[in-house]
Amino acid sequence: MSVVLKPEFDEVLQPFGKNAAEFFLAASLYHAHKISFAAAAALASLPFEEFMFRLREHFNTGFMVEDESVEEDLRTVGELMAAE
Repeated sequence: MSVVLKPEFDEVLQPFGKNAAEFFLAASLYHAHKISFAAAAALASLPFEEFMFRLREHFNTGFMVEDESVEEDLRTVGELMAAE
């Protein structure tokens, strides 16, 4: 699928540099929990560290960790420690 942006986007995205549209689209999909961090970085054509830097720069956040993931990890650690 090829996307054609309205010309008005050129002026808005220009200050953000090359591939800004790809970055913001990938970041939006990541924030909407539709793709993983690694997939978003790849779609944005950015190395892992650069994608995280740009997320922090534009959204004040890098990784997003869901409460459910943290709770599951804590349960797993608790189970492992109880088994010792």
